[in-house]
Parts: sequence; structure tokens; C-alpha cells
Amino acid sequence: MSRAAPDPRKTLDPDRVAQWLACHPDFFVGREGLLQQLKVPHPEARGATSLLERLVHDLRSRAEQAEWRLEQLLESARHNEGQYRRTRELVLALLEAEDNDTLGQALATQLAERFHTPAVALWCPASLTDAEPRPPQAPRQVLDDHAGQRLAALLDGRTSRCTRLTPTDWKRLLPHVPAPDKAGSCALSRLTLGEPLGYLVLASSDPDHFRASMDTVFTEYVGEVVARLLVRLAPASS
Repeated sequence: MSRAAPDPRKTLDPDRVAQWLACHPDFFVGREGLLQQLKVPHPEARGATSLLERLVHDLRSRAEQAEWRLEQLLESARHNEGQYRRTRELVLALLEAEDNDTLGQALATQLAERFHTPAVALWCPASLTDAEPRPPQAPRQVLDDHAGQRLAALLDGRTSRCTRLTPTDWKRLLPHVPAPDKAGSCALSRLTLGEPLGYLVLASSDPDHFRASMDTVFTEYVGEVVARLLVRLAPASS
């Protein structure tokens, strides 16, 4: 009595078969009919489909994914270009300021129009404003101990930060702008140029406008530009 042929599924190691096929890519040359007979699981439905149909499906899926990634890259490039242009216009407007009051007002106007930031405050120590012929005009404010302590507490040891802003803090830190009934959000940045020069506050009544997870590179950059211009435009002490 002849012995039954062993079941290939029990005698062949699938990994070794896959390795062998990878080492012999010419195995199907002259065996094209075998390719048409092979059946593989359907990726989207129960049952099987031909190997060629599965390959077409996989290639189409890869093409769609590549197209989606390309669109994401293009969208990111368009966003970055727009951000660059808005930042460029902001810096150019600040450079045209003739004094620190004009600087503060240009900053508030540009941020509102180009970056949808409705409220701005620029807190500077009295030593930077003492030589001015008149008190600072909004959005500039003279930094006192009370405001300085609260701003430092909100920064929590950091150079810049995005966080929630309660109505009480809004009234304290942006006294020239009506406070919302509920908590908003803000981006804070410490101004320094060899020595502390104050704080920059960007605020919105929208609690999600400045989220804690947001990057603060833009706020820090604007703060660095503003700090240098504040020093350059400050009148010399007599």
C-alpha cells in the first residue's frame, strides 16, 4: 500500500519558503500561469482574490497614500510661506516706528490684522520709560512689582509659555482691553537683552487660541525684535 503524500502545509516552513522565493526572484519566469492561479486574502472583504488583483490593489493604495502625503507637504509649505510673509510685514512695520509708543501700537495693529491676536500688552520697567516726556500709551504699560510677580508666576520659570488667562488676570495684565466674562488664553514671553526688559503678552478671549501644547518660537522671535527696538528707540537719559 502506498503511503499518502505529506501535507505541504505541515512539512514546509512558511518563513523558509518566503526566504527562498526572495532569493530566487526568477522562480516565476516561465511559470506565469502559476501567478494567475495563486489566490490571496482579499484586503477589504471576506474571501480570496488573485495575486495580480491584490498587487493592483496594493499599488493603488500606495499611490493614494503618496498623493495624500504630497498634499500634506504642499499644505505645510503654503502655511509656512504665509507665516513668513505675515512675519515679514510685521517686522517691517515695527522697524518703521519712530518711538516706543508707535512701536507698541504698530505691534498691536499688526498682530490683530495678520495673526488674529485681539489683545496685546507690552510691560516695561520704569527705568526704560523714565526719560520719556509723557507716560507710555497702550498697549505699553509700566511694569510694577505686582504685575511683575504675576507675570513671572504665569511663566513658571520659562522664557515663554502659552496658558489660560482668567478674567482677573486679564484685567490686571491687559487693563486697556475689556476683559471677557470667561477665561481666555495668552502667550507670554520674557523680554531680555543682556538685562530684563519686561514682558510681552498676547491674549485672546478664545481659550483654545493659545494652547499649552503650542510652540512658542514665534512669540519668542517677536519678543527678541521688540526688545531690541525698545532699547534703540528709548530716549537718552539727561
